[in-house]
Amino acid sequence: MTNDAFTDSWVFTWCIVPLLIFVARILDVSIGTLRLIFVSKGYRIYAPILGFFEVLIWLLAIRQILNHIDNPMCYIAFGLGFGVGNYIGIRLEEKLSLGKVMVRVVPKFDTSKLVDSMRHEGFGASLVDIEGMSGKLKMIFSVAKRKDLKVLLGIIQRHNPHAFVTVEDVKTAKEGHFRLASGNVVDFLMPFALRNRK
Repeated sequence: MTNDAFTDSWVFTWCIVPLLIFVARILDVSIGTLRLIFVSKGYRIYAPILGFFEVLIWLLAIRQILNHIDNPMCYIAFGLGFGVGNYIGIRLEEKLSLGKVMVRVVPKFDTSKLVDSMRHEGFGASLVDIEGMSGKLKMIFSVAKRKDLKVLLGIIQRHNPHAFVTVEDVKTAKEGHFRLASGNVVDFLMPFALRNRK
């Protein structure tokens, strides 16, 4: 009887249910954002697992909306949860820093100290002769783990602060020279994920 009285109360209907929908929507959209990122990067093992939990949480949220279909707060909570979930999903992916990136550097002046510093820090560096508007130059190519990008950009900024730098995602990278793994969970699981990629 007490439980029925509580679930029929205005506190439950107008506060607790919308809050639960809001939290559920944040979870399912955050998971969905990560799932899409895993799919785009080719991690076949993670995407289906995340998809299972994403849909399960979404169904629970929809059920609550259908049970309280005349409550506008549920719709507002659903929409707010979607927006916040997208933001949190992107931030989570940034923190995980999965995958690898290709960095192209067109320096403004001599590259020898920059290349030496990159190699000293464990980054691979390949030089290519190019000709730009300012004449003949050396372009530096480097493929690095995304979690190491900040370090690499710091080295470039320190030795060649006005260099033209482009960064793009690399879906697959084989062999090559990379910095030693930091030993986090993602590094530990990565070989298993790579075996499941095509």
